[in-house]
Amino acid sequence: MTVLPQLQSRGPAPVPAASRPAGKEQGQGRLAALYLAPGMLGFCLFIVLPLVASLVISLFDWPLFGDPTFVGFKNYATMFSGDPVFWTVLGNTLLFAVAYTVINLVLSLGMATWLHNLGRWGTVVRILFFIPVVTPMTANALIWRLMLSDDGVVNSVLAGIGISGPSWLSNGPLAMTSLIAMSVWQGLGYNIFVLGAGLSSINPALLEAARIDGAGAWQRFSRIIFPMLSPSLFFCTVMTIIGSFKVFTQPFLLTLGGPGQSTNTIVLYLYRNGFSFDKMGYASALAWVLFVIVMLITALQFSQQKRWVNYDS
Repeated sequence: MTVLPQLQSRGPAPVPAASRPAGKEQGQGRLAALYLAPGMLGFCLFIVLPLVASLVISLFDWPLFGDPTFVGFKNYATMFSGDPVFWTVLGNTLLFAVAYTVINLVLSLGMATWLHNLGRWGTVVRILFFIPVVTPMTANALIWRLMLSDDGVVNSVLAGIGISGPSWLSNGPLAMTSLIAMSVWQGLGYNIFVLGAGLSSINPALLEAARIDGAGAWQRFSRIIFPMLSPSLFFCTVMTIIGSFKVFTQPFLLTLGGPGQSTNTIVLYLYRNGFSFDKMGYASALAWVLFVIVMLITALQFSQQKRWVNYDS
């Protein structure tokens, strides 16, 4: 029996890398560099250069107008040992970050789970929750300031049912509570959308099979929903904590950091040192301390993600 050779064409054989034209690869590299140039230029001009400049400025006594004076690490030494306000604003920021993050994540997880089971109406309600996210923070803060003023809507409603409303923005604990409430209302919709997308990616057949096997609602949530939703929840946790440490507009417009220093945050204190107290060097040092704190917390979260985040689903 004669074996006929296979004459069918299987296409051109791949060209070895060593024999490819070097000019073509260089041309592709130049084209890629051309496409990347605008983004890299913007990154260097608006991210890298300001970071380096702020680090240099933090080593100077740098007024807005006048000649800077090199002081080395004096700004950092003053911050940690000679400025009691720094520790107050840092404590306020930590309190706000913890309370805001916990309340936001708990509410958004619960709301996302509830809305996921509402079908078409869940989409409509989810959009309503997202509206405050895309509206200007300044407008939202001014509206809340009007609502929480002594003769505002909140106290008027309370007076209508026979309750004398407090001074929400003039009492330290109530002012911080108002900041947290306004911030949760503002940012809740973003996490609801992210977690809702994560819930939509879970195969309903898994939940149905667990229900048939007799698993209750809590067992389905803890054994199936939470592990498969953990990547989305981890993303929300990281972004929410980073955003909470940058809080500025709410205390600036609602309370001006008062009463006293009870709602003064590190970013608001940074802004005042730079543009009200004419201490750009000290403000830059505050910015770098905040940057290091946020980076350490974020690094800690990423180092612990393998303990509870499941990427195998």
